[in-house]
Amino acid sequence: MLKMGIAERRSKHKENLRQAILDAAKKLFLRDGYHATSIRKIAQEIEFSPTTIYLYYKDKAEIAHALHIEGFKMLGQQLSVVQHIDDPFERLKVMGRIYIQFSLENTDFYELMFVLKEPMDHIREEGADICWEEGQQAFEILWANIAACQRVGYFNGLDAANVAMITWCTMHGLCTLNIHGHLDFVQTHKKEMSHITDLLDSAYATFIKILQRLK
Repeated sequence: MLKMGIAERRSKHKENLRQAILDAAKKLFLRDGYHATSIRKIAQEIEFSPTTIYLYYKDKAEIAHALHIEGFKMLGQQLSVVQHIDDPFERLKVMGRIYIQFSLENTDFYELMFVLKEPMDHIREEGADICWEEGQQAFEILWANIAACQRVGYFNGLDAANVAMITWCTMHGLCTLNIHGHLDFVQTHKKEMSHITDLLDSAYATFIKILQRLK
């Protein structure tokens, strides 16, 4: 029992240190930029030696990719709540709202998942046989839901994959423009939109109306 206790403590320590590395890297990547962040700076942030970092990750690209995967796991967990919704178009609407809310509440992860190019560079460098598994899985969930919408009369005559891609691009555009502050300076004729979320909600509601007309 004592040996098991020691092993468990060591495992917990390793996991805590791994998470500390990721948290420090995320902070530095977004504050200082990817290229200005070094393994040494990450080590200084958590008060460990650079050698310790290399015991867990071979380079900062692998760290960025690990954060990238962590973000997709978080998004996937949040999207899992739509499984109980029977109507596919209602599922689609809720998925969009969850996506927007995720970008608002997790702007750091959103940037690492969809804006920072280094995680994708890491995937390419790993070899031609490596795919963007986490992104592909997320896209296929959306794609499958669009196909389900088609079975109840939506998007007739349109390619499901193309509709899914356009939907994703629209949502990404809204979220990215907001995260980078562009929407703060967009003037609308609706004076009641006193908060940025009002503009996001209104734009998303309009997009949904456009999709509803494709029936």
